[in-house]
Amino acid sequence: MKMLSTLQTPPRSLSRFSLLLPSSSSTSAAFFSSNTFPHASLTDQSTTTTTVPPQSQILSIRHSLLSRHVTATDLAHTYLTRLQLTEPQLRSFLHVADDSAILLQARELDRRIQAGEEIGPLAGVMVAVKDNICTADMPSTGGSRILEGYRPPFDATTIKRVKHFDGIVVGKTNLDEFGMGSTTEGSAFQVTSNPWDVSRVPGGSSGGSAAAVSARQCVVSLGSDTGGSVRQPASFCGVVGLKPTYGRVSRFGLMAYASSLDAIGCFGSSVVDTGILLHAIAGYDKFDATSSELDVPNFQSHFVAASSLESKPLKGLRVGLIRETIYDGVDSGVISAIRAAALHFEELGCSVNEVFLITYYILASSESSSNLSRYDGIRYGNQVSADELDSVYGNSRAQGFGSEVKMRILTGTYALSAGYYDAYYKRAQQVRTIIRNSFKEALNQNDILISPAAPSAAYKIGEKKNDSLAMYAGDIMTVNVNLAGLPALVLPCGFVDGGPAGLPVGLQMIGAAFDEGQLLRVGHIFEQTLEKFRFIPPIVADNIARSV
Repeated sequence: MKMLSTLQTPPRSLSRFSLLLPSSSSTSAAFFSSNTFPHASLTDQSTTTTTVPPQSQILSIRHSLLSRHVTATDLAHTYLTRLQLTEPQLRSFLHVADDSAILLQARELDRRIQAGEEIGPLAGVMVAVKDNICTADMPSTGGSRILEGYRPPFDATTIKRVKHFDGIVVGKTNLDEFGMGSTTEGSAFQVTSNPWDVSRVPGGSSGGSAAAVSARQCVVSLGSDTGGSVRQPASFCGVVGLKPTYGRVSRFGLMAYASSLDAIGCFGSSVVDTGILLHAIAGYDKFDATSSELDVPNFQSHFVAASSLESKPLKGLRVGLIRETIYDGVDSGVISAIRAAALHFEELGCSVNEVFLITYYILASSESSSNLSRYDGIRYGNQVSADELDSVYGNSRAQGFGSEVKMRILTGTYALSAGYYDAYYKRAQQVRTIIRNSFKEALNQNDILISPAAPSAAYKIGEKKNDSLAMYAGDIMTVNVNLAGLPALVLPCGFVDGGPAGLPVGLQMIGAAFDEGQLLRVGHIFEQTLEKFRFIPPIVADNIARSV
């Protein structure tokens, strides 16, 4: 295991990534041919007349491995090299697996391919994992000092499934402590930068996972979403982020924040990659009583090649634009990008109308105060010695928790305390039912709902760190989806001014429970037909350019 402070820029350069997949007639990869990553300025991105749709790196890798165009060992070297080139600027990872361990897995895949053995759908795919998801072979800190150096004795169910399908876990990504934050500045260890502009935040709390995919330090990544912690950083970093229906993916091995809201989600550079990762990790788990026993559909069957699309491929689809997310408090550039996305839906054959939804936010803090009581210096994590047991508890928590976590514990404990339970927590549960019914009514009248994923693009590091109300206001776009337990997909739809090449804006699509397939189908068509934009951050293009 390497600590990130030891990573140095390597002497050798990137060489093979842009050569992963030559043009091929293979049905699994024909419409995802690999291309180099040209760097375009904001002006270039808004005036380009021809656009190559986002490709599936997972399908490209699989085709290249099976056709012997590249080896898993070569791929591993490529991603490790890029990670070493970009990590000193981004600080996406808290822990990176040893090169030797990654290369050992890659060589074993090469041996199996040479022997004609079957390989899994994630074979050779580098997967980054948010550090609040337990891994037995590397630390799992939750971004908190109280768990510094902690190694769980087991893998989370999602990690077991990634490994079962031959994915390679490359490392653990940075996050706001225990997932409580919207910028990744709340990590106890380091601040992650946005690949589009290293002076800006990547969003949070899954900012490390989003930044790692955006910078192509990995192929896909796992995050967690309690109130938007996958979707908001996906928007800030210009990648695809998917929060599945509550119960679609096992939470076993996820450090609990708000148990009735938490969901493990996926990041990818394309809708297809995100869908493939979801299919790998989804399904019933006997270790999680809240996981659904419903069959997991084959999400890949929902994807259609751009060349096979009709002129109006979404004809008849009813799209509801959530009214209160495109008015007061939302940046004008974001509103413009979302309205342009709505027009694009109409061009694809959809009908678009505005809908009204009820919003609310209180339950997460109440549940976090209960879930975090386990971190007392006795059962888990680091202990501060004292003569009295109460002092051990108090000192361990005082020194182990950061300020944001302490504030949420206090807020939640207050809401649950005698005399205030009925006024706050009980009422919040009642409002939750109203919110679910509001979504149900809106989705009876519409096939999907759309909104921004955040009221602004990525802001400067430190700009809102001490303004909790401003960061909580950003959750209003996303938290109600968790309260209703629904799936939501975020994909980049445009840019606003800022940074060296513009800042991406994410479109959120919300669907009915367990209808991720519909969201993935619509999202894939949307990204395949969206013209004039390439969502490749400057840090990727610059590093590739230096290596040529």
